[in-house]
Amino acid sequence: MFEIENKRGGVTSEVLCTDAYNKYSIAYIIFYFLGMTTLLPWNFFITADDYWMYKFRDVNSSVTVTMLGNSSDVISRTPLQKSFTAYLSVASNVPSTIFLILNSAFAHKISIHSRMLGSFVVILCLFVITTVFVHVDTDAYQYDFFYVTMAIVIVLNMASAVLTGGLFGMLGKFSTAYISAASSGQSLGGVFAALAEILSLWLGASPQLSAFVYFMVANVFLVLSIVCYLVLIRAVFFKYHMEPKPQLSVQYEPGCLPSEEINLNSLSYKRVLSKVWIYGLAVWMAFLVSLSFYPAITVLVESKNKGHGNIWNDKYFVPVVAYLIFSIFDYLGRVLAGWLLLPKQNARALLLMSAARVIFVPLLLYCNAQPRQHLPVLIHEDAIYILIVVLFGFTNGYLVNITMMSAPKACEHHEQEMAAMIMSAFLGVGLSCGALLSMAIVSLI
Repeated sequence: MFEIENKRGGVTSEVLCTDAYNKYSIAYIIFYFLGMTTLLPWNFFITADDYWMYKFRDVNSSVTVTMLGNSSDVISRTPLQKSFTAYLSVASNVPSTIFLILNSAFAHKISIHSRMLGSFVVILCLFVITTVFVHVDTDAYQYDFFYVTMAIVIVLNMASAVLTGGLFGMLGKFSTAYISAASSGQSLGGVFAALAEILSLWLGASPQLSAFVYFMVANVFLVLSIVCYLVLIRAVFFKYHMEPKPQLSVQYEPGCLPSEEINLNSLSYKRVLSKVWIYGLAVWMAFLVSLSFYPAITVLVESKNKGHGNIWNDKYFVPVVAYLIFSIFDYLGRVLAGWLLLPKQNARALLLMSAARVIFVPLLLYCNAQPRQHLPVLIHEDAIYILIVVLFGFTNGYLVNITMMSAPKACEHHEQEMAAMIMSAFLGVGLSCGALLSMAIVSLI
């Protein structure tokens, strides 16, 4: 136990091991939930692919697309249907990457609470608008609806970048367990979205109904996240970690040594970058490899027994393997990383491990992704492909989490928020590079 005196207010409080937020892991649970919310709304947005295809269908044709699972047996696609996914990728990745980079460089000039609450409110408002559009007949002005949707996607990803950067920047000042909680929560959001999609398939829900449920669940999560955040920032446990240490006078028990003096005015972006750039390259490489194949290639891989009348092979194989299994093992990898913490504070080892994941490039290229025009299929067995997806997801989750936890701890306390935001920027660039590379890989096969 130690006493903390706040010199500005002259108020002395004790941070006890019996503090409710510590004893009952309330802060840990809230960070888990906040991490889940940073990606869950967007996961639902892209999961509602059938809904977007319905909105941009040929309204003069009685049948244009027959939906089967997450893919479509296309009879004829309109120009908007053909281009929607490509435009969605650009409209999401470009602004997200730009704002993650800007966030890492300039966000420390704006209050963390303003960034967090502001981005939450913006995302919530955009999802409310998106939800309302589900029941609006847009058939007469599809192009106008398309432009509005792209504008929503752009602003949504700007706000999400600020939210993600703010959350991980804030977590940089906490122990690695809390960073792991938020990172694992992000992955759990992917599991949740995949389960919702499979449930929708099982129930045979219409595209409009499925999308409405997805978006409403996202709205509920966003509201709950705002409430949880407002509760969290009032806790002594939270305030202690967020307080600038030079403004605190700490009286330690005998045998405890004080931490070294920190000069807040010495905060330098270049110096922090010089301490974490190898970790940044490691997380960039991990996402470059992952997003090059997931989901652009994995969603194209079919069961070798597709077309034989088996519902598993024809309807559930893609959503279960490409989305659910990948998300589950990505989540398990992040959880294990939070327990093991290995390799510990070894940036070069993490970079080598991330680079070693290029082994998945030939493995996934030669799986049964269809249609293909150039490369042959060398891996036909479903079981082998599923094993590859398991390892692909697990190594992604493990390396991303251990890297995001390690980087801030390579810096001084007053540098940790900026270090975590720089890591988020590297992560965002990796996502964008992987998404762009995936287009070339699709053409390659």
